[in-house]
Amino acid sequence: MSDSASPLEGPRAALGLSAHHVGELVIELARVVVGGTVVDAAPLPPRDLVLVLEAPGWPGVRRVRLSAAADGPRLHVQQGRVERHDGAVGPFFERVRRELTGGTLKAVEQVRRDRLALLRFDTPAGRRALLAELVGRHANLVLLDGSERVLEWLVAPKPGKDAARPPRLALGAPYEPPPGRPPDAPGPGVASAFAEPSASPRDPSLAPLSWIVECALGARVDGAERDRAAKHLSERLERRRESLRRSLAGLAQREKAAEGAERVRQDGELVKASMSQLRRGLDHVELADWFSSDGAPRRIALDPKLSPKENVEKLFERYHKLVRSAASLAEEIERTTARAARVEALLAELAGGGDPAGVEGRAVSEGLVDALASERGKRVQVAAPRLPYRRYTSARGTEILVGRTAKDNDVVTMRIARGNDVWLHTADTPGSHVVLRVERGSEPHDEDVLDAAHLAVHFSPLRGASRANVTVARRKDVHKPKGAPAGLVTLSGGRTRSLRMEPERLARLLAGDAPA
Repeated sequence: MSDSASPLEGPRAALGLSAHHVGELVIELARVVVGGTVVDAAPLPPRDLVLVLEAPGWPGVRRVRLSAAADGPRLHVQQGRVERHDGAVGPFFERVRRELTGGTLKAVEQVRRDRLALLRFDTPAGRRALLAELVGRHANLVLLDGSERVLEWLVAPKPGKDAARPPRLALGAPYEPPPGRPPDAPGPGVASAFAEPSASPRDPSLAPLSWIVECALGARVDGAERDRAAKHLSERLERRRESLRRSLAGLAQREKAAEGAERVRQDGELVKASMSQLRRGLDHVELADWFSSDGAPRRIALDPKLSPKENVEKLFERYHKLVRSAASLAEEIERTTARAARVEALLAELAGGGDPAGVEGRAVSEGLVDALASERGKRVQVAAPRLPYRRYTSARGTEILVGRTAKDNDVVTMRIARGNDVWLHTADTPGSHVVLRVERGSEPHDEDVLDAAHLAVHFSPLRGASRANVTVARRKDVHKPKGAPAGLVTLSGGRTRSLRMEPERLARLLAGDAPA
């Protein structure tokens, strides 16, 4: 949401609307909008509403803005441009649009000479009223029936300290104003309390006091919203920066380990040649090192739980893993370093006053931060419970779950996944645990596995790579060692699949994300 009003000029700037200001605005609105028919009740979540009215003799529609924004609750004729909300809205907005569209605004009144403004309507369903409680950070909008009983509210009332006392607002109950009373002294009027706008309205004679309030408080709310958006985005980018720093540290360790791949192969050859001298239960062995210039004994660690043959296989498996890791390591380091530099650049742009919406759009498109729910204002009264996974759907309609964090990975894998489900994870790199649901008695379809593998790569440090190795196993073959760190598991089965990334497949999966 943004208004076209320009920044304020001059030293005067009231903190908000007083009861006296509300009285002045009510008189102005009664003069210019009473008698109009509501053709639309346009929601601007999370806390604003614009009533669009028309009447014979008016040159066009007139709009009334009601805002319960904590940084600047207000009521005024709206003349500046407003970006229309696109997306789902909460039940209050849906109810207001349903109840008031087609109704005629019959009166605008101030309640109790306080910061309360009441708009009365005659609608096809009967008498209705919309009450704006413009009381600072506790501002609210309330829809009433003809008997002034509460039909719906924008901000749900918080439970009081006295549990035995009923709440001030209750659906179906008579409306009860907030406690307190207005000050005895009226104070300066709107024209004196707020700075004169630097811009001119489209119709200077229509509602001059409304234009002052629209510019003053609208600019303040927009500024506060930009500051909050910038702060929130900075926090998200800083978390990504820290994650990339950890990834680079891990890549440095892998690079160091990969340099010792040849030594691991040599150890495997030494143990293989001496298998007849070994037995299960040994935790190490000392053998003459054929690969050193002096042939000095070399101490090689063994797993006492494994047989000599299994220890040899383990050494060569580690060698091949290090070789595979080294093949993609340079590309991965370059890509991660570039992403870290890009995050730093976006943080610097935000710190320099860059537009948070534009910065966020680029950060999301480049995969540096996840997009927030596109329908953020869908239900302002109820916060959806956090789930430990993101939910996706394959092209064939199969559910795919992706763990959000290391702790969430444990929950998704060890508690939610079923034994026959397919478990996927990037080979040789950290990342999210991915679970492909498989019905009992069924086999996973290869296209579903490919979809899940793409998500495993996307939600890992390999995001953006053209090729990657993905471990695929049944959930029943995944085990959590006692005392292991969050997200760490061992496998008793499965295989590694070489994956060539298909951008179209990944885009289709991400576009069909069902937020969970």
